[in-house]
Amino acid sequence: MRFSDFNLHPDLQEGIDSLGFESPTAIQEQAIPLVLKDRDIIGSAQTGTGKTAAFLIPVIQHILEIGTPDYIKAMIIVPTRELAIQIDQQLQGLSYFAGLSSMAIYGGGDGTDFAQEKQALTEGAHIVICTPGRLIAHLNNEYVKTKHLSHLILDEADRMLDMGFFDDLMRIINYLPKKRQTLMFSATMPEEIRKMARKILKNPFEINIAISKPADKILQMAYVIYDHQKNELITYLLKNNSGKSILVFCSTKNNAKDLTRDLNKAGLAASEIHSDLEQTTRENVLLSFKNKEINFLVATDILSRGIDIEDIDLVINYDVPNDGEDYIHRIGRTARAEAEGVAITLINEKEAFKFSQIEKLLERSVHKAQVPSHLGETPEYNPKAKRKYNYKKKPYRGKKRGDK
Repeated sequence: MRFSDFNLHPDLQEGIDSLGFESPTAIQEQAIPLVLKDRDIIGSAQTGTGKTAAFLIPVIQHILEIGTPDYIKAMIIVPTRELAIQIDQQLQGLSYFAGLSSMAIYGGGDGTDFAQEKQALTEGAHIVICTPGRLIAHLNNEYVKTKHLSHLILDEADRMLDMGFFDDLMRIINYLPKKRQTLMFSATMPEEIRKMARKILKNPFEINIAISKPADKILQMAYVIYDHQKNELITYLLKNNSGKSILVFCSTKNNAKDLTRDLNKAGLAASEIHSDLEQTTRENVLLSFKNKEINFLVATDILSRGIDIEDIDLVINYDVPNDGEDYIHRIGRTARAEAEGVAITLINEKEAFKFSQIEKLLERSVHKAQVPSHLGETPEYNPKAKRKYNYKKKPYRGKKRGDK
């Protein structure tokens, strides 16, 4: 099947062709016809399956068919500003020849940004992509105009619930017209997501793109190590991989800051991305990494989803991710576009059970490499020792923690 088989508007088809899209992915092939028929959808699909185009293409088609002025016709809600920016960039490419207007609305900017967002939400942009906290800030001022909205898309709904945005999402949804098409996409389908879907979707069609295992070309390995040895080990690993693009994930911004400082002290030019940095700074750092101007990037999970860099050679997990889904998202940043890659996870003595659960999801044991002898004694890998700890994600409590 080809995109031309969908009989799309010529201006939209030209945008698709200009991006080099020829054949739809599995989720695009299933979702696009259903969205074009005005069906609500709940879709289970990960980053990398093409789900962004799966909802953007039919929504753009609908807007072009209606031919309305610059009213807000579609609203896309996402968990992070990075994902908002990425979706807006793809939207601009797809709609380049169609003349549609769009605005990414997220926190972290200055008063000028807020004023531009207000203008889009009052005078109208065809499609707005928003993080929940920022949109609520505008809703509080009671000027957001959604009378003509006909499409609502919730992307990475599971991550938004994990971040505590349930109450904000329901408030946003209650503000919107009841007569609309609603599309919900989530990498996982816990019961909380299904409950939410029952509240806001009408007779939805369910699409399940199987949760993928890591690419076969990713060489996975792990080191069992004490926390105080992690920075020294990563410094050692990076010195032996100079010239390669390496992304290190840390679960906390303090770890990211400390590691970046130690790497720079060791003569390794590393940059960092976390929520304490201004948005412009984060965008510039990410662009420099993408353009190979910097080789070593240390980031929090802000980057585990919603970035599109295809040639990362090595991903290092400073600590074990919360669950298998996060692990797959993190290491999926390497070995993209048929390339090969390496993923290394550092496991302290308290994380062994958590990592064993990830191995269970992977249906394989990840090789435990020998720690360099100069680092000294290391703990044993003993998954049974910490079974009494509950490492599952806490369920959402409805308390907003703010945009990442």
